[in-house]
Amino acid sequence: MKKSVLASLAIGAGLLAGASTPSPVMAQAMEQFMPIPIYRTGPYAAGGTGYFGGFMDYMAMVNARDNGVNGVKMIWEECETAYDNARGVECYERLKGKGPTGAAMFHPLSTGITYSTFEKGTADKVPVVSMGYGRGDAMVGSVFPYTFPLVTTYWSQNTAKIKFIGMKEGGMDKLKGKKLVNVYHDSAYGKETIDILNKQAAMYGFEIKHFPVAHPGLDQKAIWLQIKQFAPDWVILRGWGVMNPTAIKEAARIGFPREKMLGVWWSGSEEDMRPAGTAAKGFYAAGFHPAGKNFPVLKDIEKFVQSKGKGNIEAERMGTIYYNRGVVTGIISMEAIRTAQEKYGKKPLTGEQVQWGLEHLNLTAARIKALGGEGLVQPIKTSCNDHEGGGAVKFQQWDGEKWTVVSDWIDADKSLVRPLAEESAAKYAKEKGITPRDCSKEM
Repeated sequence: MKKSVLASLAIGAGLLAGASTPSPVMAQAMEQFMPIPIYRTGPYAAGGTGYFGGFMDYMAMVNARDNGVNGVKMIWEECETAYDNARGVECYERLKGKGPTGAAMFHPLSTGITYSTFEKGTADKVPVVSMGYGRGDAMVGSVFPYTFPLVTTYWSQNTAKIKFIGMKEGGMDKLKGKKLVNVYHDSAYGKETIDILNKQAAMYGFEIKHFPVAHPGLDQKAIWLQIKQFAPDWVILRGWGVMNPTAIKEAARIGFPREKMLGVWWSGSEEDMRPAGTAAKGFYAAGFHPAGKNFPVLKDIEKFVQSKGKGNIEAERMGTIYYNRGVVTGIISMEAIRTAQEKYGKKPLTGEQVQWGLEHLNLTAARIKALGGEGLVQPIKTSCNDHEGGGAVKFQQWDGEKWTVVSDWIDADKSLVRPLAEESAAKYAKEKGITPRDCSKEM
């Protein structure tokens, strides 16, 4: 495994991987720098290593197969955050200026670190990309020009989850009178959907109760006794790391059916299910991509990276949920850089230039197929005022050994999400004295 920068060939540069000071040769190189704020330690390490393992493997494959993005090789350097906000900020500051043109973008892989860095990114003109996490109102690009909650936000996902529960109950009208529980990680991530769940409860007439679980989530017995007394029809799990299998085992202990449990995508990995053993069978989880290795892009990673002994993760973790999420992140990130190159030239780009590419993404079904990601990535089209670009969600169920997709793409309820996002973004802009951009000029 490579735990620091993977540089393309720079003959005579005399650099060691992870060197902090670029030489004159490096400064002239056709290289684009990508920060990797990983977490290899702590109770959430499976997510950090899986996600960034897939991301780094994809970049390594693009370097080996395509000679980079239009001849610009990707380089990167890891920085350990341990999923800690303060350390995440330290990593951002340490890495933002690296490479010939500085960081192309910053992937916090933490809602807390996203909240702690997105304003810094705006000031530094470094895009902060929170793919499938982060703050929901950041989809409003007129207010958050350098923040990109791409693919789908927690708010969008939440509306799709309620649609899925409605489908299982026989229609949205059948939600009236139902009782739902939201078991959430007591962090910025976990709290992100409380307000929208409350609004949906009022809309559809169901009762919702929220139960916070303290980090890291190993002690949940008292919570699940309260849940048993409440006798809900469904439990929504917004867990993370060891909290997930603990919750599933506690649900089994009180006799709550896992077929009535629905997790966020950070509660839907193999690493979440396997420690729970047979108790996990039947559990549902949301997802914006499937598991599996039967995608051409995964086969290319195997051919050009893993089979050469150059992988950034154990080969057996290829095709898992976390790994594939990293590959999806790699595909979208490289396409943003490629899009920006169409405007600014086939050269290393600044974060400001990459922001333009992120804001003008048009990842069509045809392009996804050409990239080997058909069935793995949903089409995405962003704009000045839409930094989400997708919004659809699929659902999967654990059969005891693997994930099985059990739904088509379910669109978010944008008629609910978008007005809430605009209201929240307008409030933030007023508090910070921000004049929103006029996105009509971008049409």
